[in-house]
Amino acid sequence: MSALRTSLSRHWYAWAMVVPVTLVLGVLVLYPLVRGVYISFTDLDESNQRTEICTKTLGGDETCEPNPDRYTFIGLDNYVNIVTGDEFWLLFTNTLVWTVSCVTFHFVIGMGLAVLLNREIRGRSIYRMLLIVPWAVPAFVSAFAWKFMFNEQNGLFNAALTAIGLEPVSWFADRWTSMLTAILTNVWLGVPFMMIALLGGLQSISNDLYEAAELDGAGAWQRFRNVTLPGLQPVSMTVVLLGTIWTFNMFPIIYLVTDGQPAGQTEILVTGAFKAAFEGIRDYSEAAAYGVLILSMLVVFASIYRRVLRRQGEVW
Repeated sequence: MSALRTSLSRHWYAWAMVVPVTLVLGVLVLYPLVRGVYISFTDLDESNQRTEICTKTLGGDETCEPNPDRYTFIGLDNYVNIVTGDEFWLLFTNTLVWTVSCVTFHFVIGMGLAVLLNREIRGRSIYRMLLIVPWAVPAFVSAFAWKFMFNEQNGLFNAALTAIGLEPVSWFADRWTSMLTAILTNVWLGVPFMMIALLGGLQSISNDLYEAAELDGAGAWQRFRNVTLPGLQPVSMTVVLLGTIWTFNMFPIIYLVTDGQPAGQTEILVTGAFKAAFEGIRDYSEAAAYGVLILSMLVVFASIYRRVLRRQGEVW
């Protein structure tokens, strides 16, 4: 207590600045999180959420009685029902395929573009500006545009296939072609961020290292492998982690591009949580359980990722 009092008296201005931020985070983040975890252990849905049932009499008066079907605490039943169901494993598999594919393409394409733009080429600033455009466009606008391009009747891609003598493709009639449309859309949206982040990392690597490697007889690939990749390690580790978290929870692309077609086979975990909460009989407790499972998976991934970074000397 004495140490706390000393800290408060010496650094009261710092505490004064931290307290408002802490309160805002508590209201906007901590309380909803705790509330969501609690709801996941109940049977709360659209039919039993009210504490009282109120009816109006003929005279206009309103009488209220306790709701006998009020939601109750049911423990781990929601988690057991989700994990033991076939739908969860479909959503989980789709989420893994979606996340790994998108992050891999984001990183590889972003790395290639960053390396190209790091060189002295004519019109480099124009290329940078044009490549950032997808990142500046709102995600829902891009989703609608790409969905129209994959339209079976009037889409750009089927028109191109028809022009070269091939049959048009029903993109949303098959699970994997439908998932491909969403992956391509998200890659187009996510590459600019990865490119800008990696380009910043490239510009922080000293040219002296490249000159020394070249004097030692290292070729282009050897310089890339032994100078560029190690120099980009701090940046690449961070952007891969952020990209994984963002893609894992990327709701609008799946929802707006595929909408789960065909027959819900391209749903991912976050869209499954949304449908549980807002479609049919709204099962808020199941949606909350999905949310807790998603959070738990990301925490486990981040913990493993952090351990790998610590072993490589990148502590954060």
